[in-house]
Amino acid sequence: MPKKKILITCALPYVNNIPHLGNIIQVLSADVFARYQRHTENEVIYICGTDEHGTTTETIALKEGLSPQEVCDKYYTKHKEIYEWFNVSFDHFGRTSTQFQHNITQDIFLKAYDNGYIFEKDLDQTYCPKCKKFLADRFVEGTCPHCGGNNARGDQCEDCSKVLDAKELINPTCTLCRATAEIRTSRHLFLDLPQLSDKLKEWIESKNNWSQNAKNFSLGWIKEGLEPRCITRDLKWGVKVPLKGWEHKVFYVWFDACIGYISITADYCSKKGEDWEMWWKNQEVLLYQFMGKDNVPFHAIMFPSTLIAANDNYVLVHQISSTEYLNYEGGAFSKSRNRGIFGTDVIDSKIPVDIWRYYIYINRPEKSDVDFTWEDFQKRNNEELVGNLGNFVYRAQSFVNKYYEGIVPEVEDGPEDIEFYRQVSDIVDEMQTELEKTHLKTGLKLAMKISRMGNQFFQENEPWKNEKRRAQTVKTSLNLCATLAIVLEPYLPETTETIWKSLNLNASNHHLLWSEAKQIHLKGGEKMRKPKILFKKLEEDFIKKLKEKYVGSKEEIKEDNVSNMIKYEDFSKCEFKVALVESVEKVEGSKKLLKLIVDIGNEKRQIVAGMAEHYSPDELIGKKIIIVANLEPAKLFGIESQGMLLAAETDKDVTILTVDKDIEAGAKIR
Repeated sequence: MPKKKILITCALPYVNNIPHLGNIIQVLSADVFARYQRHTENEVIYICGTDEHGTTTETIALKEGLSPQEVCDKYYTKHKEIYEWFNVSFDHFGRTSTQFQHNITQDIFLKAYDNGYIFEKDLDQTYCPKCKKFLADRFVEGTCPHCGGNNARGDQCEDCSKVLDAKELINPTCTLCRATAEIRTSRHLFLDLPQLSDKLKEWIESKNNWSQNAKNFSLGWIKEGLEPRCITRDLKWGVKVPLKGWEHKVFYVWFDACIGYISITADYCSKKGEDWEMWWKNQEVLLYQFMGKDNVPFHAIMFPSTLIAANDNYVLVHQISSTEYLNYEGGAFSKSRNRGIFGTDVIDSKIPVDIWRYYIYINRPEKSDVDFTWEDFQKRNNEELVGNLGNFVYRAQSFVNKYYEGIVPEVEDGPEDIEFYRQVSDIVDEMQTELEKTHLKTGLKLAMKISRMGNQFFQENEPWKNEKRRAQTVKTSLNLCATLAIVLEPYLPETTETIWKSLNLNASNHHLLWSEAKQIHLKGGEKMRKPKILFKKLEEDFIKKLKEKYVGSKEEIKEDNVSNMIKYEDFSKCEFKVALVESVEKVEGSKKLLKLIVDIGNEKRQIVAGMAEHYSPDELIGKKIIIVANLEPAKLFGIESQGMLLAAETDKDVTILTVDKDIEAGAKIR
């Protein structure tokens, strides 16, 4: 009987584009965890699919002259082909445009509505007068009202990760045509997050298995005060609102997207003749969800709140495993600029899939952003896959052919072999502990440590000249190859199948239970197959060509830079002044903001700035800083800011620009 029911999902990829390596991380992260769990006695399903509703799909449909459904069909196929090439072991890869999605979303909404967690009100909404349409959150960008960062979109700030409402943005702009967005009123439905706040807090505080960072992050949002969340949009493509008088509205894509996990499970179970509720309305099920850090607010706050509001015994997430961002050669991935590696590029590279899988896992950005570089990619392959893993497996298998005609020596293990395997068993146990915690990169490092131990064991015992121990060394090394084939299967499925077959063991058996990874599979007398070279070096010229191919279009980058330029007369309108900081205090409820009172000579100003993580209030008092003094006042976190200070930013820190002490407050900067 299965010990546990494990339900695994990853953030549903949006259907409108080709995924790049940074997107694919989440799909592969969930895959390695699912593959590992299948090495246990647990019952496991891994569910994923394309997120297909929303304004983006409608917009692409207009551009490509297709219907929204045709757009979804086109890109669903592309996504599916890429993940199949990566050997992702979905139990079902579905989509959110099915009837299951519509039925389940509407049912959850109606239950939340009947339970009093949905209300309606007029909404001031961003509207593009040039495009003549209300804008989805992802098509509005501007300045964050909380931290002052310029990487804010209508649903979230990429700098401080604060969940936003598009109308909060300062200087909102339509990303489709770059026109200034304006605010218009429309009637909408809201999820009453404040009313759900206490229940949500109690649930999050009970999650002892969450990382402290994820837990504190989620509780921090609640402490700052949750706002009601609009869950409808003025669109045609999406799940219709099942209320009289609301037929012209659809649900906000972030309301129905997460419900896609449930509907895709329902679709999967229907094909097997099973009841999907055995997975989603069974409190014995453990739900693991994998995502990038930008998706955490929706999975830790919005989705659980929706299910709590429905009060229909839905399973809530047991473990959230999130990552930071994977960047490309010091910058962002950009399909339009041909900058970075996308799924189709990976396939076209002709580099074996397990090399890509290895690189993504060993560089999984679990604690900080990570850069993909071609030099690192080459080094990882040549030193770690070729020099470590490939070298050990090939040496062990070639020696059995060289000295024993391919037959495993029938010999008793010596004390050295028994002790060696005891040490290996300890690391296998440690690896299992890390994988249970979803520490996937650590798990892979431990597996590669086992391979290095094999190389060291082989080297120290010198079977090429130590005839006395040659047979035991070869036999123990071959058994370690079998162990590696089991523990590395979640990461490198094609490679481990090759290893297992070359040992002439049943190919399907490298999916054995994890506990059997520590067993001795070769007793002696078994006939081995001819060994295969597992990995080949990536040469300098080959890597150089790939780097040049995906560096990005110089013409497009040049055009992009020009579009960011402003005319001299525009810049000359800015009035820069020296300001003496007289007092500073933290903005209550915000982790990022400080409120400064500054003297600019003829008056005092109040400035709100996202500097709380870089300066204490005492550090700023008495400093002479530079501000833009002729900006229109703007509200940040509900507090009026009468100017903007200047600061320099690096990858590691932010520094406020100051001037010499002998310059008087109020002096103009020219």
